Amino acid sequence: MIYRTFRGFLKYCINPYLRLRAVNERVLDLPGPTILAPVHRSNLDSILLASVSKRRIRALGKESLFEVPVLGYFCAALGAIPVKRGAADRDAMKAAKAMLLAGETMIVFPEGGRQEGNQIGELFDGVAWLAAYTGARVIPVGIAGTADALPSGAKWLRRSKVTIVAGESTRLQPEGKRATRAELQNFTSALKQALQAAQTEATNRK
Repeated sequence: MIYRTFRGFLKYCINPYLRLRAVNERVLDLPGPTILAPVHRSNLDSILLASVSKRRIRALGKESLFEVPVLGYFCAALGAIPVKRGAADRDAMKAAKAMLLAGETMIVFPEGGRQEGNQIGELFDGVAWLAAYTGARVIPVGIAGTADALPSGAKWLRRSKVTIVAGESTRLQPEGKRATRAELQNFTSALKQALQAAQTEATNRK
C-alpha cells in the first residue's frame, strides 16, 4: 500500500512538475527477473525510474539511509536493501540474488555511487554477476536532468526537465555453467557501451 501510494504521488504530482519524459519504457514492464542498470547522477534516479514502471521495483540503497528514523522506515517499506558503502556487501548481493530468482525487478547502479556529467566511467561487475547467477535480463537506462532537479546537497526539488531512456534488454547466459571472469568482463564492457548510448539519447532529448 505504501509503495502504490508513493508511486501514485510521484506519477501525478512530481513527474508533471519535472516535465518527466520516458522513452521506450515498455521494456521496464517485461515479465520475469529484471535488472535495471541506470546511470546515477542524483538521489532522484531510482525514485523516478520506479514511477514509470508498472512493476514493483526493488533497489540497493546505501546503509546510511536506513539509519534516519522516518526515511529508514520508508526505504524498507519500499523494498530497498541496505548496502555498505566502500565495500562489497555479500549479504546484500545474496538478498538481491534471491529476489531476482523470485522473478522480481531490481535497480542496481553499475557505476556504484553518484557520478557527474554524461560520460560513463568504469563499471563494477555486480550487474554481470547477478545476471550470470540468476538469468535476469539487464536493461541499461539513461537519465538526464535529475542532477539539476536535485543536485548533491540540495534540500528542495528544483523544476528541471527530466528524460529517461530505457535501452533494449540483454542477458548473460553462459550455457548453464558458471560465467568465467572473461565473460563477466565482456558483458560489463558491452553494458557500458549500451548505457552510454542510452545516456547520450536522454541528454539529447532533454
